[in-house]
Amino acid sequence: MMKKKNNENENAIAREKEMEAADDSLLKEYGKAFHEILAEKHIIDSTITMLQWELETITPPGGQALLSKQMGYYSMKSYDLLTSEKMQKILACFKKNRDVLSPVLKREAELLTEDMERLRLIPPGEYKAYKEFLTESQPLWQKAKAAGDFSMFRDALKKIFDTSKRFARYEYEAKDEAYRKEKTLYDVNLEQYEKGMDVARLDEFFGALKEEVVPLLRQVLKRQGGKKAKNPNLTVDAQKKLCRYLSAYLGFDFERGTMAESEHPFTTHFDKNDVRFTTRYMKNPSTFSLLSTLHETGHAIYEQQIDDKYTGTILGNGSSNGLHEAQSRFYENVVGRSEAFWKGLQGREELEPLFSKTSLGSFCFAINKVEPSLIRIEADELTYPLHIMIRYEIEKGIFNDTIKVKDLPEVWNEKMREYLGITPPNDGAGVLQDVHWADGLIGYFPSYAIGSAYAAQIYASLRKDLPFEKILEQGDLAPIREWLSAKIHRYGSFKDSRDIMKKATGEELNPKYYIEYLKERFLK
Repeated sequence: MMKKKNNENENAIAREKEMEAADDSLLKEYGKAFHEILAEKHIIDSTITMLQWELETITPPGGQALLSKQMGYYSMKSYDLLTSEKMQKILACFKKNRDVLSPVLKREAELLTEDMERLRLIPPGEYKAYKEFLTESQPLWQKAKAAGDFSMFRDALKKIFDTSKRFARYEYEAKDEAYRKEKTLYDVNLEQYEKGMDVARLDEFFGALKEEVVPLLRQVLKRQGGKKAKNPNLTVDAQKKLCRYLSAYLGFDFERGTMAESEHPFTTHFDKNDVRFTTRYMKNPSTFSLLSTLHETGHAIYEQQIDDKYTGTILGNGSSNGLHEAQSRFYENVVGRSEAFWKGLQGREELEPLFSKTSLGSFCFAINKVEPSLIRIEADELTYPLHIMIRYEIEKGIFNDTIKVKDLPEVWNEKMREYLGITPPNDGAGVLQDVHWADGLIGYFPSYAIGSAYAAQIYASLRKDLPFEKILEQGDLAPIREWLSAKIHRYGSFKDSRDIMKKATGEELNPKYYIEYLKERFLK
């Protein structure tokens, strides 16, 4: 009897070893296939990025129809690779054997599984048609904005919101009952841009900002007493040279990146060695291009400072849109609007066109003056979150069917009067001012406010380790850049933004730092 039991044990052990060997062989086979698929997907996705870059920078109107079809073609190639039966088998195998995967492969599999499961719920034909339509919608938006006429873009925007809601519903209805009881349809979109974020948390977040920022705004406006700001008047050529110099001064590597011009500034990348951003040059105020360049350079430096080991993987990107916006808002506002930063630049030949036309004090007042304004990307730091609240409330209202797209100009103008006390003269300066909805980025706007709050929280932590103002005044920003690299940038998407923030600052998102920062800056 004892011998028989021993034989049974030996046979079980042998079978287990055979299964382990089979799993190991399959893992190796799937690991190789996985990286081959991702290599092909990276080429396709980088082609899509190139098409988007060209659409927003150099594509002539006559070339937009072909580019739309190209976008649809390559988008479907990417879709087919990710949702293929082969990829589904690979990811299922990885999930089963996740404990033996390398940390990088485990994280890649986790993120790709989320993307695959979301995409599989969308019918291929609908996905392709939507991608093509988004390429066509941007030129429509540009024309409508230039004309200041919402009616020219109304039907296209309704289609974008309707499609976004339909795609979100596919995912929402596939969730379990517990999720549907707790979450809203809009939460599906919010989660794509900032993992873990939902309407409940954002309502609380914006509620805290509203309670503090609105009375603070009244207090600051009273203290300013109507004092006028005198913005320096720089030629476009002078702005171009100065913007390039400022970007390099912050630490952007032009050997691994470039800058251009577009209607709405943005940053994109192919990998950390090809990062691109745009700005926009304006005669009045000419300071817009300077701050815009600092903003986009913050995005770009983040991408350039991701650890080399993530290059060629899907982890070679910023962790979340909120954390990405934190880097741009940090460089634009915490650094770029501080007097110490510009003190560190005084006396440099490259800054002569700026400071020959204005004093340091006058310039710093101009870029920090608080004044309710129409355009979000030109807004001062204090009124900026109110612009985001308007967009958040509109998106939420459209998703819960309390706001109709056709009524957006009236809804928009009423919210501008409520929060900022001003009314846009036309739709171009109002509801049409941002490109995001034309690009299908529904749920992205809250990332700007989250990013501003993250930036203030990062600043509070950084100041404990570094003499921030002294570094700025000395004119060498390397210590700040290196701190951000070590604490945030190097991780790419390997870590969740919440984990990165907790390790860098000691806690997850906490709006108190943002409120304290605004009070310190504007009541100082």
